[in-house]
Amino acid sequence: MRNRRAVSTLHAVVVGHLCLYILFFDDAISENPVWGDPTLVKFTVSITTGYLISDLLLIIYYWKAIGDKCFIAHHIAVLYAYYYVLSQGILPYFANLRLLAELSTPSVNQRWFFEALGYPKSSKVNITNGVLMAIAFFLVRVAVIPLYYSCMYSVYGTEAFYRLSWGGRSAWIFSSFCLDVMNVMWMLKIAQGCYKVLFSGRGQKLERQVNGKVK
Repeated sequence: MRNRRAVSTLHAVVVGHLCLYILFFDDAISENPVWGDPTLVKFTVSITTGYLISDLLLIIYYWKAIGDKCFIAHHIAVLYAYYYVLSQGILPYFANLRLLAELSTPSVNQRWFFEALGYPKSSKVNITNGVLMAIAFFLVRVAVIPLYYSCMYSVYGTEAFYRLSWGGRSAWIFSSFCLDVMNVMWMLKIAQGCYKVLFSGRGQKLERQVNGKVK
């Protein structure tokens, strides 16, 4: 389990920073988000595809220990879309924007490491990491949703859109919808957990102080 988390973090750091570079410095995909030069994006997508396949196999093999239907659905939806990115070289901008989500993964894994090391949820390092995790998750997985779909809408109906195969269009739209539903669900759980740790802990501390004064 530790090795799986470590590999996940390494993958996220490498791919996340490559995606930032592509986003800011690859003019080809910014100018043509559907058919721009996909060379660098294919490289990052290839890394992610290999990682997702290996992680999917681990989840299935160790199902009793780490099995999760949401992760299975997530991996399949991503692999379905990235098949078209790699095979047809399409949608490089959108694929890269999706991969920015990996920037939230290190803090998610770090939360598991803190728990494995025995840090209580109320510890400062755990709370700090939890807040950073919530912020990172929101920024790269939820806040980008309006930008993503506005870009999709701007492309819809254009010549570049109609050049896409039916499979490419369906993978693009279907996978995006599935991933965003899951990201919003996970964000709500993270927000609830963050709120519970931050404010319920303060409430209990205040209650103890009050009870101490009363006694």
